[in-house]
Parts: sequence; C-alpha cells; structure tokens
Amino acid sequence: MIEVTGLTKRYGAFTAVQDLSFTVRPGEVLGLVGPNGAGKTSTLRCLAGIIPPNAGTVRIGGLDLASDPVAAKRQLAFLPDEPKLFDYLTVRQHLAFVARIYGVANHEPLAQTLLEELEIADKADQLPGELSRGMKQKLVIACGLLHGPSVIFFDEPLTGLDPLGIRRMKDSIRQRALGGAAIVLSSHLLHLLEEVCSHVLILKKGEKIAGGTLAEVSARFAQGESHVSLEEIFIRATGGTEG
Repeated sequence: MIEVTGLTKRYGAFTAVQDLSFTVRPGEVLGLVGPNGAGKTSTLRCLAGIIPPNAGTVRIGGLDLASDPVAAKRQLAFLPDEPKLFDYLTVRQHLAFVARIYGVANHEPLAQTLLEELEIADKADQLPGELSRGMKQKLVIACGLLHGPSVIFFDEPLTGLDPLGIRRMKDSIRQRALGGAAIVLSSHLLHLLEEVCSHVLILKKGEKIAGGTLAEVSARFAQGESHVSLEEIFIRATGGTEG
C-alpha cells in the first residue's frame, strides 16, 4: 500500500507539489496525469525516496519512508523514463548485480522469466551500447521487478517501445496489479492509462484537481454525457491539452 499525506516539495521559492494526499491500495493502478510542469515527476521521486519532501509523509507498505528508508525502499521499484545502465555490464550481469543488492537468492530462474516476459532473453549477453532504446527500457523494468516489489512507480514506461512491446508492457502492469502490487503510473499517453488504471489523480501546478476511481472522476466531469474519455476529462479538469 502507498499512503501519502500532505506531501509538499519546493525548489527554492517555487512549489512543485502542494499538500498532496492520496492512497493506493494493493491491486490498484493509479494514473498520475497533469500538464507539463504539474509536479508529476517530483511527486514520483518523493514517493520513491530519491528526493526528500519539504513536508508531509509517505508510507510504503506501512513503513515510513523518512524514518525507515532502507526497509521501505526494499518494497518498492521506481522505473524512470530515462534508462540508467552500466556500460560494461551485460543484460544478464545487470540482473545479477540487482539480485545481489536486494538479496535475491537463486535469482537466475526469475531473471530468465522476466527476460522472456519482456522479450529480451535473446539479448542476455549484450551490453547496453548494443541495445535499442526500447530494449534498454525493458532491461530497466526487468531489474526493477526482479525483487518482487509490492509497490511500483512507472514514469513513462512505454518510451521507446514498439506496438508489440507496448501491448506486453500493459499486460505486465495488469499482472502485477492482479498479484497485489500497488502501482502508480505516470504517462502522457492517456489512452494507456484509461486501459490499465483503476484510479486517476489529476495534478495542476502541483495541486490535486481531481482523484478517485475512473468512474468517479468521469462522473464529476461528465456534464450529462454517458461516457467521457480520460482525455476529455483531463481537458475539462485542467483547461488545456496534454503536452
């Protein structure tokens, strides 16, 4: 479970996130949306413990991220939009390195399963410089999922993926949710969020504009219509288009 209360993040005089509170329960997929500069990435980095908030609390699986950061971080995975890999480690060696960090014993079968799921098993002995942008993204995701996190943060997970890779990634996200993971997914691809998310949180200028299940948020902005797409909800909530 993810529990966020009063989260505030400032950079000097600029407030990127203001008094944000929400909960993501096991099995839920929360779509985090907002215009450019809305505070989505700052929010994710605070939730993952990469940067400290100026105020508020974040609890991961019941653990306070500020007071018990190591134990809390062992339960989560943060998958950024820009792959950060070691130039001189092969795909297989990356997974072995991550397994050692997280204490994943006999990781080889699990690593192989992930490589096959993400369709990069045939790249296992290649270096990052030999991989396409999409393959690098898949490797980062495989490394993040290796220790079986109960909380997963995705920041633009489909960057660089081809149509088949996008379909596989959507299936992977659904599978993790069905397995009980609490997931936050930030993406400009609103049709992706509409397909895989159970909940949505809309930010504008660092503040929560709307949040709840897709049905609840849709009803709020439906204006009498029987069905409203997430894109139309976004436009009505923020007064603009996704950028």
